[in-house]
Amino acid sequence: MTNKMLKIDRILAVSAVAAVLAAGTSLARAPFTDEELAEQKAALVESIALGYDLWHGSRADMTTNGLACGNCHPDTAASNPQTFPKYMTMYGKVIPFREMVNWCIENPQAGARLDVDGDDMTAMEAYAFYLHRGKEITPGLASEQTTPIVVEYGTGFARTPTGIGVDTKP
Repeated sequence: MTNKMLKIDRILAVSAVAAVLAAGTSLARAPFTDEELAEQKAALVESIALGYDLWHGSRADMTTNGLACGNCHPDTAASNPQTFPKYMTMYGKVIPFREMVNWCIENPQAGARLDVDGDDMTAMEAYAFYLHRGKEITPGLASEQTTPIVVEYGTGFARTPTGIGVDTKP
């Protein structure tokens, strides 16, 4: 066989293997088992629940005046996390949602910033982003950028009131 024929044979062999893999075979494993997916979902729901508690005032150092995120943004209203990163005039630059959360904690709530890489900040984001999943973004004022989140009461996911901060409604 010539070198050219060997190259063609190799290309054909590789192409055949790629075609079999692309078509799907019993050799390929699903990315996650049902148990792994259940664990991942449970971890996400736990983080969302922590975010809900933090949003409603469960961490004392996030405020010195009794305000919680939920006082101005019930059900994360007008926070529009899905529109970030975006330009914010108070910073004069584009910022991520995490920085906006800390701005609100430091200014209206007069509290201590959260660690932007910490579990509490991740939980705050998980809660806000969970409620805004699938929401369309439109230009304009924050209060008009997305359609309202329809939540009978509370979190928008199965959760009983904690009695913490503004989360006192039965």
